[in-house]
Amino acid sequence: MIDAVSHMTPPVCRPDAGVEFPFREKEFRFIAELMHATTGIKLNPSKMNMVYARLVRRLRELDLSSFSAYCNLLRGPDGQEEMSHLFNALTTNLTRFFREPHHFDHLRDVVVPALVARASRSRRIRIWSAGCSSGEEPYSIAMVLAEQIHDLDAWDARILATDLDSHMLATGAGGVYSLGAAVDIGGGRLNRHFVKAGVNLRVDERLRRLIAFKRLNLVDPWPMKGPFDAIFCRNVMIYFDAPTKVGLVRRLSGLLSPGSWFYVGHSESLLEPGSNLVPDGRTVYRKDMACH
Repeated sequence: MIDAVSHMTPPVCRPDAGVEFPFREKEFRFIAELMHATTGIKLNPSKMNMVYARLVRRLRELDLSSFSAYCNLLRGPDGQEEMSHLFNALTTNLTRFFREPHHFDHLRDVVVPALVARASRSRRIRIWSAGCSSGEEPYSIAMVLAEQIHDLDAWDARILATDLDSHMLATGAGGVYSLGAAVDIGGGRLNRHFVKAGVNLRVDERLRRLIAFKRLNLVDPWPMKGPFDAIFCRNVMIYFDAPTKVGLVRRLSGLLSPGSWFYVGHSESLLEPGSNLVPDGRTVYRKDMACH
């Protein structure tokens, strides 16, 4: 889940403001346009201080003296390699286990029983966590599946977890979380699904086997073909402009099986005229059964 944060801001980033690195509006515009072109994320001018605060550490690591030099690096032959560092710096992943719990109640009470009924012969389940951050969302999905399908090991069940931030993906793949991160899970689930790992907790291997963590830029071509039985894309699209959002929803819904479900964040809605997704709960949508 990508959430841009601007709570902590440095001094105004003008060349004459006495900041560590000169940062001018034209350099901000270049970075903002590059982010929009490559990720779909829109950085409006109010985010200039946030961008400065996020990138100063990277400039120090590269031993650069200005944002002008950093922009030249991005334009140059090593720019593609640097892009992943830029993405990681400018996307903040705010997430937790069972965030927006009504979605996981819906998954438990509506989706899983329907999937068990309609896939009783194939025993195939596919769920995509798009914008998975550090893994709390796909592991929450996996816990619901494990609790509701008691012979889950006999099913062909897989959860695809994708994100733009390679650092967050590494955390998710490792499956190790602090006790503080697990505060919303509850004692019963902690005992069933986690083991001690020093002062931390590690997700049980049975759940980790269900999930494949992959780096993916949502505006790029996708290697997977689907179909998926449910897609979670929550608190991601609020940072896209309208055309990017509309195009992304169409692509996502195209990978859903008819009658399957699409989850969005609490401040998002999908009320595009002519959409094949219809409301099926609070920020939950279902693909029209007639769509193929």
